[in-house]
Amino acid sequence: MRLKLSVVLLLSVLASVSCKTQYDLLLEGNDVDAKYQAAFKLFEAKKYLKAAEMFESLSLATKGTAQDDTVQFYWGYSNYKYGDYTIAENNLSQFIQVFPVSPFTEYAKYLRIDCLYRGTYRYELDQMPTYKALSVINEFIVENPQSEYVPRCREMVDNLNERLEMKAYKSAYLYYHMEDYLAAHYALKNVLKDNANNRYREEILYYTALSAYKYALLSVQTKQRERYLTFIDDYYNIVSEYPESQYKQELDGLYEKVQKILKKQ
Repeated sequence: MRLKLSVVLLLSVLASVSCKTQYDLLLEGNDVDAKYQAAFKLFEAKKYLKAAEMFESLSLATKGTAQDDTVQFYWGYSNYKYGDYTIAENNLSQFIQVFPVSPFTEYAKYLRIDCLYRGTYRYELDQMPTYKALSVINEFIVENPQSEYVPRCREMVDNLNERLEMKAYKSAYLYYHMEDYLAAHYALKNVLKDNANNRYREEILYYTALSAYKYALLSVQTKQRERYLTFIDDYYNIVSEYPESQYKQELDGLYEKVQKILKKQ
């Protein structure tokens, strides 16, 4: 019985060993030079997940050696190429801290930026990742003004700022959509107070004027005159700044109605 059990166990061990690939055996082994060469062959063959695993297995064995920064960088780079941007960003962040003057550092910073950029969300969702990405990108641009990656970084900044501007505008517009016109009027004005150059400025001024008009229209008669005058101010703001506005015809019609109302009053 014992002999049969021993034979079964031996066969199981042999089977498990025979099932292991050359990659598995190399990954579990201690031949640093063979692993190093294999890791780059895997990377060049675009087998990025296996390359990342091989570089990770080398990270302790090469620590403090001439290969240290190369292994650490390509560990993160392999994860980046594989598409695991969260892990890659963590790898690259650690690499930048440990090797601030490595030949790979500038590119590592750019790759980390790209990871952070890819980790941001649509304007409707939480924008904390956007603020983090903007902070890191702007720091990179200041520290590396001549870098070949600056133009792409500026494109990212513009895209992320557009997202924040859209969120500010849409958050204020939500009050208008809910027909809370007084809150909409204040919120929309505050958007431009915080950022006068918001790229949705024309739309914001339009809904500011509409909010003022509808708030006055729904007010008791004793309050209407004062509130219609607010609409007139908002009307002049948009038509003077955007004389060819797509909203001008509509606003002109409302302005004429208000003038008639005020004359009657």
